[in-house]
Amino acid sequence: MARVLVQDAPFDIAAETAALTAGRTDVGGVGSFVGLCRADDGLSALVLEHYPGMTERAIKRIVDEAEARWPLTACTVIHRVGRILPGEGIVLVLTASAHRAAALESCAFLIDWLKTRAPFWKREEFDGGAERWVAARAEDDAATARWERDMASARRGQDTPARQAKA
Repeated sequence: MARVLVQDAPFDIAAETAALTAGRTDVGGVGSFVGLCRADDGLSALVLEHYPGMTERAIKRIVDEAEARWPLTACTVIHRVGRILPGEGIVLVLTASAHRAAALESCAFLIDWLKTRAPFWKREEFDGGAERWVAARAEDDAATARWERDMASARRGQDTPARQAKA
């Protein structure tokens, strides 16, 4: 069962991990990722905007894709919106599976796809009042393309790391 939240409040990774695994005896590994706001180049805040409802549905589709690729027992994705200060969490991804490979690979997949397919608009605020919108980055697109090649290989029946983890 996947849990997807888009919220302005901070998240607690320990509480979310405990909730993900509470009462479960079928979980052998939890993959986790916490994206943090960095203070690069005098950044004073990152402001994330979204279209409520659409963003949650897009993230749910990404989670559905992960669940189709790996044998997940549970998944939590929490993405923050609003004004986020350096050092604060932006995104939390937790994936649970019977085996570590599926938990870790699905977590990496979710992060890569969230970066390129989840509809957020990001604006950086800098010391002194300057602002700029964050554009898509080529390295994020390249990471997503890797998973798309993996999916194409799977359609052709070729073995992939995700398929091996699922077996």
